[in-house]
Amino acid sequence: MIENKLSEIMGRKRLKISDVLEGTGLARNTVAELYHGRAKGVQFETLDRLCSYLGVEVGELLVHEKTNR
Repeated sequence: MIENKLSEIMGRKRLKISDVLEGTGLARNTVAELYHGRAKGVQFETLDRLCSYLGVEVGELLVHEKTNR
């Protein structure tokens, strides 16, 4: 399972959704869905903008968690 760490990263940096919107130019719905962990998918351009703005690598933003299946 892929785990989205956007809310944790934003919390550490004390950023609000509105800060990310202003800094990335992304749509509110896109950022809110990612922040709340409800997104079903994400565009590479979105990842690029978020990583650039937050100063993180993709592997810090999205983490693969092994599941027992």
